[in-house]
Amino acid sequence: MSYYLGIDTSNYTTSVCLFDSESGKVISGRKLLPVKDGELGLRQSDAVFHHVQQLPLMFQEAFDGFTDQIKAIGVSYAPRTVEGSYMPCFTVGTAVADILSSVLKVPVYRFSHQQGHIAAALYSIERLDLLSKKHIAFHVSGGTTEALLVNGDDGFVTTRVVAHTLDLNAGQLIDRVGVMLGLHFPCGKELEKLALQCSDKIKARATLKGADCCLSGGQNIAEKFLKEGKSPAYIARFTMEFVTAAISGMSDRIRETYGDLPFVYAGGVMSDSIIREKLTAHHDCVFALPEFSSDNAAGTAVLSFIKDQD
Repeated sequence: MSYYLGIDTSNYTTSVCLFDSESGKVISGRKLLPVKDGELGLRQSDAVFHHVQQLPLMFQEAFDGFTDQIKAIGVSYAPRTVEGSYMPCFTVGTAVADILSSVLKVPVYRFSHQQGHIAAALYSIERLDLLSKKHIAFHVSGGTTEALLVNGDDGFVTTRVVAHTLDLNAGQLIDRVGVMLGLHFPCGKELEKLALQCSDKIKARATLKGADCCLSGGQNIAEKFLKEGKSPAYIARFTMEFVTAAISGMSDRIRETYGDLPFVYAGGVMSDSIIREKLTAHHDCVFALPEFSSDNAAGTAVLSFIKDQD
């Protein structure tokens, strides 16, 4: 068998993955970085420290009983493929990848965290063919809220941003409201459970400027609702509806400009069942499977295999 190793040390999760090029299956391990209650994320120095502590454990999990040859390594080197995109936490993954490359005598291929998200999404729905076709890929998370035109010309997710948030990222809004309600960061899963307890019909309208969105107003409204005594479930539901309205509105305006291209939604926020259900009802689109929506190394592993075929 030929295996390809993926490594991703993002601002929230330590993850490694082995992609079996013969079966098309993956073996992965991941662990969230610890965040103290009431806090909204980590300093980069703390993120680097936790990755150094956690990465060996992730390798132990993924490599348990593993004896086959690794052909190449894929690693996330930066958040996005734009000039100046940088976070210290990714240096942990690239350092480990370079060490393993020297020991194993195999190549290292570097991809952005965002490229990994897109590839993981397409892998999960068995649509890797879209890597070589033009499509729209949404990456919606705590660190990014963007819609990308993937040109498909070189098969390696060359992209151009066609819409983005003008203030908060969707995941930031969800986490800020969640912490306000006493939930543990990152708050997506807990806020979703809370929102599903609300049966009220809530209409939320997001502010759009062209195809770009503004999400900070959602936080202001949520704070207003809390002062007015609205239930936590109501506030949680409103937040999810607000994010849905923003992504849906962006999708409509992008389709007006770029026509009937395939739409793919990836990133941790897009694993939320409320958002997925609403968008699916109104748009022709596909989503990453939930386990491949949040930060993971599957995309870098798969991309390393594809790159190694050149």
